[in-house]
Amino acid sequence: MPEPAKSSHTPAATPQRLRLRRQLAAAAMELFATKGYEETTVDEIAAQAGVARRTFFRHFRSKEEAIFPDHDDTLVRAQAVLEAAPAHEHPLDTVCRGIKEVMKMYAYSPKGSVERYKLTREVPALREREIASVARYERLFTRYLLAHFDEAAYGDGVSDFDEPLLAEVAASAVVTAHNHVLRRWLRSGATGDVEGQLDHAFAIVRRTFGTGFGASRAGSGARPGGARTTREGEVLVTVARTDAPLEQIMTSIEEVLRKD
Repeated sequence: MPEPAKSSHTPAATPQRLRLRRQLAAAAMELFATKGYEETTVDEIAAQAGVARRTFFRHFRSKEEAIFPDHDDTLVRAQAVLEAAPAHEHPLDTVCRGIKEVMKMYAYSPKGSVERYKLTREVPALREREIASVARYERLFTRYLLAHFDEAAYGDGVSDFDEPLLAEVAASAVVTAHNHVLRRWLRSGATGDVEGQLDHAFAIVRRTFGTGFGASRAGSGARPGGARTTREGEVLVTVARTDAPLEQIMTSIEEVLRKD
């Protein structure tokens, strides 16, 4: 069984650095809108932002990166959510809270997010950059879920091959649910109850992929698991850790009762 990945926590960007990154991103977006993406140069973006060319390259490696100023910092915040998760929380719920940091990033500037969404649909290079950013979140969440895999909760027949597969599929489901809601919100002009839609989507993911995660691994800092309930004739048998939340135990019992 693989050991959980060690933390690679990177400090979040300072407010001043993040402010300048957003300034450069705003300049890039303005030029892309007026001149066109292909016609805009890095020198023009730097001049529009009132900084030197070398300053631009201290923050971004290319003009493609310039319209995604917050992803690095958001990834750090998402990782911090995972690291600070309470012991009673289901790991998949923790991951859902982590990906909400991405939604917060887009909601910070709804108008700019809508404009960026439209631009990424038109420019393949920006779309590829966006896909690469999404992959980073999926890797982070996959590592986290793999470290919290519970063979007993999943059931018999699970193999070493299944663990990384299930962790990757579950992490991908969370990210896909988030992106589905995000795209609908952006296509609507950033209107509507995006928080409620996101919670609804995550509830579906939780019901579908929630089995198999929860138990602590020795020395990993993982959290305890929840409850399992089986029906034996007219008797319900529930097995739960002493620190499992009552709500989780009751949910396990209710699910078995509904199978009549």
